[in-house]
Amino acid sequence: MLAVLLAHAVAAAVAPLLVHMWGRKAFYPLALVPLLSLVWVAQNWPSARGTSTVDVPWVPELSMNFTLRFDTLAAIMSVLVLGIGALVLFYCGDYFQHHDGRIENRLPSFAAELVAFSGAMFGLVTSDNLLMLYVFWEITSVLSFLLVGHYAERLTSRRAATQALLVTTFGGLAMLVGIIVLGNMAGTYLLSELLESPPTGMAASVGLLLILVGALSKSAIVPLHFWLPGAMAAPTPVSAYLHAAAMVKAGVYLIARMSPSFADSPVWRPMVVSLGLMTMLLAGWRAVREYDLKLILAFGTVSQLGLITVMVGTGGSDMMLGGLAMLVAHAMFKAALFMVVGIIDHATGTRDIRRLAWLGDKARLLFVIAVGASASMAALPPFFGFVAKETDLATVLHTPTLGAFAPVVLAGIVIGSVFTTIYSLRFLFGAFGRKGRPEPSTRVTEMHRPERTFMIAPGILAAAGLAFGIWPVGIGDVLEDYADTVPGGNNEYYLALWHGVNVPLLLSVLVIATGVAAFVGRERLRRFRTMREPLGNADHAYDAVIRRLDLWAVELTAVTQRGSIPATQAAILSTLVLVPTIALAVGARDHPQFRLWGSPLQVVIGLIILAAALGALVMRNRLAAVLLVGVTGYGCGVIFALHGAPDLALTQFLVETLTLVVFVLVLRTLPAEADRVHIRRYRWPRAALALAVGATVTTLAVYAMAARTGTPIASLIPEAAYYRGHGANAVNVLLVDIRAWDTMGEVMVLVVAATGVASMVFRHRRFGAPPRVSDAGQPDIGRLPAMVNTSPAAGDITWLRGSELRDPRHRSLILEVATRVIFPLIMVLSAYFFFAGHNTPGGGFAGGLTAGLALVLRYLAGGRYELGETLPLDAGKILGAGLTLSAGTAFASLLVGAPALSSALIEIDVPVLGTVKFVTALFFDLGVYLIVVGLVLDVLRSLGARIDVELGQEQKTAVSTR
Repeated sequence: MLAVLLAHAVAAAVAPLLVHMWGRKAFYPLALVPLLSLVWVAQNWPSARGTSTVDVPWVPELSMNFTLRFDTLAAIMSVLVLGIGALVLFYCGDYFQHHDGRIENRLPSFAAELVAFSGAMFGLVTSDNLLMLYVFWEITSVLSFLLVGHYAERLTSRRAATQALLVTTFGGLAMLVGIIVLGNMAGTYLLSELLESPPTGMAASVGLLLILVGALSKSAIVPLHFWLPGAMAAPTPVSAYLHAAAMVKAGVYLIARMSPSFADSPVWRPMVVSLGLMTMLLAGWRAVREYDLKLILAFGTVSQLGLITVMVGTGGSDMMLGGLAMLVAHAMFKAALFMVVGIIDHATGTRDIRRLAWLGDKARLLFVIAVGASASMAALPPFFGFVAKETDLATVLHTPTLGAFAPVVLAGIVIGSVFTTIYSLRFLFGAFGRKGRPEPSTRVTEMHRPERTFMIAPGILAAAGLAFGIWPVGIGDVLEDYADTVPGGNNEYYLALWHGVNVPLLLSVLVIATGVAAFVGRERLRRFRTMREPLGNADHAYDAVIRRLDLWAVELTAVTQRGSIPATQAAILSTLVLVPTIALAVGARDHPQFRLWGSPLQVVIGLIILAAALGALVMRNRLAAVLLVGVTGYGCGVIFALHGAPDLALTQFLVETLTLVVFVLVLRTLPAEADRVHIRRYRWPRAALALAVGATVTTLAVYAMAARTGTPIASLIPEAAYYRGHGANAVNVLLVDIRAWDTMGEVMVLVVAATGVASMVFRHRRFGAPPRVSDAGQPDIGRLPAMVNTSPAAGDITWLRGSELRDPRHRSLILEVATRVIFPLIMVLSAYFFFAGHNTPGGGFAGGLTAGLALVLRYLAGGRYELGETLPLDAGKILGAGLTLSAGTAFASLLVGAPALSSALIEIDVPVLGTVKFVTALFFDLGVYLIVVGLVLDVLRSLGARIDVELGQEQKTAVSTR
């Protein structure tokens, strides 16, 4: 199972590269990943080999382990997820074909997201740990957001993606709370153990209710159903996979998994049955009124999901068998029909049934496939949809679990099935019928014939529906393996095409006859049609809620955020003063004991820091104030060094130097002198607040030191770093091994910070490497007054290529020569810090900062074009590579059964050099190194090169207006 997840992760990682290389044909090899995974499922089928489990520690302290369990239900869902996933990927190879041979800009990421979704769904259905199930659950929500919003330039796509994300995430958060409630009550987060000994009581009922909210929102059950029709803005392969066979089945799967143990709970059966029936009826009613082929199928999907939810959530073996049969049948015929719609849209350019006529005559093979899938959807024999629907009717008639509500449920299913028959005919006739027209419609006349390979995937699914209908014994045995484990029911029903003349068969005939009659007489029934929804429009209700939330957010922001940075800081700092002061005044506290200083040198450094801080307060010149603030940072570094912390001191010096450069880059856009009136305003309140903050922080530190009662663990860290982390530098080992999760979070913050800075400055796309000399045009000699000859004479030395394009007034030959000489030395020092950091001061962070300062030096000496000459790479790709490397190192240890971010010592005998030892944490540290370098490059390109361009444009504008 881990191999399947890893294969999908690797395929998702390389998918963009394959699409760039092979275009749409890359989907064909990508389809092999779920296909081969399907072969693994078949070889390890639980009924033959028994239930298998895998348990890999991840965060055992939080009960979060990769615990995977492969039983019959997981196997059934895996077949649907992987099998239809492979067909959809194969289908994409033709769907994204353009006549001019071009590739969509977002197609590489689309391929990666679709493959990743397949792997996430497999992880979801095989997870035995509820917390990990939730992780996969949310991954599918995020990937669904990206896939639905594939056409990001369209407002409808963005709105649909956001709506789907908000609704499913809302349900997911509710489900998380429910998981925690049940897990704490049961003392375990393993789903198998929870189902063996289910907790009871009011708290358990509340937990179940919250889990049901998550499951019902994922499966688009009323009242959270409206996101699914909106998601039809996605490309058709997404609808065929996520919205027919995979994502919408996640909630149904969770209900089917938990109903054997919780169906008798007070909140379970009433909620599942009532909402499921309501969904089937309301969505069926909407489906018969739509004109868009995808919307007909979308509302039909919601209706069918309501039926499946009723069947698998009621409890009892017979009901479970009927629900699983309908789940499998629906996945096959609905995925096939969505693919048919994609082919129609691709060939004719429309999905509106009012613009289609005679298509069945023009595309006969496609028509045959659509007939087979539609017949299964309408539950016509001999298709598997008929077998499943008859099973549902029979089990509802005879199940003891529904009691007196059985007739109501049966009536609801019969009426909903009539709607199913009507919209099945509406789909088929609307897409392929002649509709009384003497000739084909314009769209059909101008259509291009779809390729035969385009129809392979829907053809396989339609044929499977026919095969399973004629011979349902094989699939029936598989479904009964799980259904027989469900308590309750008669355990007497089985899947068959012919059970004789009985009540379910007569009901099926009644449903089909009524549906056909209603479709034939649709014109007469049109006068009874109303444009108002029976229970209102949920989509409009969603819009109203979002508008109200936006209004509240604006009102709250207007009260709490005045647009003034000093006011916001004052509110934050006032809270910092008040809350700890009240806590110290009310709570118990130990008598503080402290020393003012440890050596006279600390006093000297402290006075220097204090003088610099006071000087920064009175300086009007912004640059001078920034330099004085830098002195305080360097002073802190000196104090770290005095206390025997060379790593902290080194990092502080490097960070302070880089921060000063960033400050200077930003200050170029501001006046040199601060406004005197602005400085004097609120001077004394600010001073009082500053003194209060300083006193509060000092008091907190003193009392915190006095509150220590146990032995500090700091004394244990050097030994743990040496024997467990295999390094003598305790600080570095702490960062990349012992507390590596903290470092992982910090580097993610760096990536977000770099992205935020670049987005703020560029405001638009910023992809690509920094500009190089070859990207620049010829310099305007008339605007370079000190430049007599722009070309170097023979024998002249060009120290920095980018500097030749700068205004001579801004060049310094000494700086250029010095930069050219010391740049390699700084890079060597950076490499030394990186490689030696595990045992001596340094590490990936310090090494990255050193390399970043080298880039700063090249930029300051040579300008923005020199930055591109030095490192002609996209900063975003460097950041992504670093984050991928760090995260990949974190998960690599899981493959060998160790906790995430565990490190190992590797010894290699190298000729001449002897035995070379290195720790696997080196790769994690390399990711940190790349992220820091990418951050510096992104900041230099944003606050440096980009502002250079803007300032140059402003100067040109000022000159031209004179």
